[in-house]
Amino acid sequence: MWVVLAAVLMMFAALSSVYIMSSEEERRPIAMPSMFFLSTGLILVSSGTFHQAKRSLQQDRPRAYLRWLLATLALGVAFLGSQLIGWRELARGGVYFSGHPRSTFFYLATALHGAHLVGGIALILYLVIRRLRLGWLLHGQKNATWHSVVGLYWHTMDGIWVWLFLLLLIFK
Repeated sequence: MWVVLAAVLMMFAALSSVYIMSSEEERRPIAMPSMFFLSTGLILVSSGTFHQAKRSLQQDRPRAYLRWLLATLALGVAFLGSQLIGWRELARGGVYFSGHPRSTFFYLATALHGAHLVGGIALILYLVIRRLRLGWLLHGQKNATWHSVVGLYWHTMDGIWVWLFLLLLIFK
């Protein structure tokens, strides 16, 4: 997982560098869609619910674990929905993918993050299915290991979003 995350982080770092270093002539301010503020809150709360799931796992509370995982899953899906609504806000404001290098980056970076978040949602769904199909005590240590691996991925995606959000907000 560390190797995968290193590659993902390097990709977003390279994209960010290009965005920051673009010339003044290429800069056309893009207003941050209001929905992106909500989506930032959603993804931050999802990190908290995922952490609560981990605490429930450590305390051997299978029902609470499942509830917190499902809450994280719902918040992840809500995040993606809010991103799509944010894209619609951009389009209503005349900001399109192919209109300008800055707008292309805006769409590309958020789409790439969304695609990676879909992977995180699939991983959380896998944890839910493991919990429902394999039972609780059957694979206690494996549950903790899987949860840690998925948690590393999920929290990294959250961190990447906060970085992108701040980047897009500050370097308009």
